[in-house]
Amino acid sequence: MDIAIAFGSVLRQLRKEAGLTQEQLGFEAELERNYISMLELGQRQPTLTTLFKLAAPLKTPPSKIVMLLEKSVVPPRSDA
Repeated sequence: MDIAIAFGSVLRQLRKEAGLTQEQLGFEAELERNYISMLELGQRQPTLTTLFKLAAPLKTPPSKIVMLLEKSVVPPRSDA
């Protein structure tokens, strides 16, 4: 799976779990709503600064966002 699309999927999931609209997330993260939309659609990729800005209103550490992203793009290892 494309990393940008996978990130968008993770972001959308976390945003919905937090009960936030794209507009609310954008406001709280000091980002434009249309940028949140582009992230969720996989049209843009976040910088580290953006990742940290998104984490606060989502009430999750940036490392958890990266971990969820990693799980969705890296296939499980088979040590057989």
